Amino acid sequence: MAVRGPLSRLFRSALSSCCPQSRAHLSVAIVGAPFSKGQKRRGVELGPKAIRDAGVVERLASLENAVHDFGDLSFEHLEEDDRFMNVPFPRTVGRANQILSDTMSRAVGAGHTAVMLGGDHSLAIGSVAGHAQQRPDLCLIWVDAHADINTPMTSPSGNLHGQPVAFMLKELQDKMPVVPGFSWMKPFLAARDLVYIGLRDVDPGEHVILKSLGIQCFTMRDIDRLGMQRVMEVTLDHLLARKQRPIHLSFDIDAFDPTLAPATGTPVNGGLTYREGMYITEEIHNTGLLSAMDLVEVNPALGASSEAVEATAGLAVDVIASSLGQTRELQDTEQLGL
Repeated sequence: MAVRGPLSRLFRSALSSCCPQSRAHLSVAIVGAPFSKGQKRRGVELGPKAIRDAGVVERLASLENAVHDFGDLSFEHLEEDDRFMNVPFPRTVGRANQILSDTMSRAVGAGHTAVMLGGDHSLAIGSVAGHAQQRPDLCLIWVDAHADINTPMTSPSGNLHGQPVAFMLKELQDKMPVVPGFSWMKPFLAARDLVYIGLRDVDPGEHVILKSLGIQCFTMRDIDRLGMQRVMEVTLDHLLARKQRPIHLSFDIDAFDPTLAPATGTPVNGGLTYREGMYITEEIHNTGLLSAMDLVEVNPALGASSEAVEATAGLAVDVIASSLGQTRELQDTEQLGL
């Protein structure tokens, strides 16, 4: 029942004092990237449409953000694209990321908070690189079941959606071969400017890289042990203690437990709860420093039912909206009609 009159004003005042809801209204650019060649499973190219169909534009607009939907980028599959080592489609993936990098750079340069809808996680190469063109001092928070820091030499599958971070890191420059299709890109990120959250499926070669570079990682065991509040305190202190700088959030939907996000290509049991995922994004939003983000690996073709697809896409919308200002308290008061 809605509360009206003086009591309503008192109730609003009490809510605002215990549950602050003030937020800066943002100009948000949405970039769809329907692309699947960074891995072998069809369907992830349908992710951007599924997230739009789940209401992402309307949700962000309801938060009084100015939403600019750039539509979906167009990617071609290059006919002459032989394997490089064990990496399939390197030139196709490289070209797609170059296109995406240019688009993300323009969006951020125009003053928007850029949101990339994937597509597979190889797209983060272009998304973060384009962001870095405009904000070279950025830091990166990678929320994922997987570290995605294999190189072509360490990757068991060769799939580039398991290698994007290796392309970005300056410390791995001497460990990375010259992959066809990526001559446009140079490493731009230092290992100390990266934090992982949610890891629980790390390949042996990745484990060696993470340890040797001293990258800050929080596995699901760490989250169980420390709690998400402490994880986020350490994350933000690690990245922002030296100076305030732009944040790029790269969020793979498989960071969540498969019971919450079943329509994805590489699910791993024991993932984030809904509350843990929303806490991550709320804390990032509260810094006021989020400059760009990715939401990737929603695969409608792999949902066992329409309900599974809708649940996964709806969860993606919640992640994006929470990153851009929606709080759980705000949802509750809206449902009360306040």
